[in-house]
Amino acid sequence: MEKKKVAEKRGKPEWMEKTGDFLQEAWQWIYKLRSILLAVPVVAVAIKLAFQNMARLPEFVGINLQASGEYAMMIERNVAVFVPLLVTAVCLLTMFLSKKVLYPWLVSLFSLVLPLLLWITNVFPG
Repeated sequence: MEKKKVAEKRGKPEWMEKTGDFLQEAWQWIYKLRSILLAVPVVAVAIKLAFQNMARLPEFVGINLQASGEYAMMIERNVAVFVPLLVTAVCLLTMFLSKKVLYPWLVSLFSLVLPLLLWITNVFPG
């Protein structure tokens, strides 16, 4: 009853006050769970790219394509698949441990480019 009087003094109906309280509570939960909500799509895409690269990449993957058309170093397919996945995992771990969630999350998004670059440089060299 007391809240109704306060709402009436402000000139807002009671249902508007309840809706505002609900939205504020929902926003607080979203803010508290923001790191999990941001990490889920990144993890899903990283795992999907890892599975695709495991199937598409050759047994040995070349990195650092030279002007002569040869690779500076050859690594195994497992290393080429799991190192970008590890980089993404470290970025997400940093995100969970940091108060600034958005910066490590953006770095983890850019780390998703690594598997694509490995695939492109090994399928379409030069």
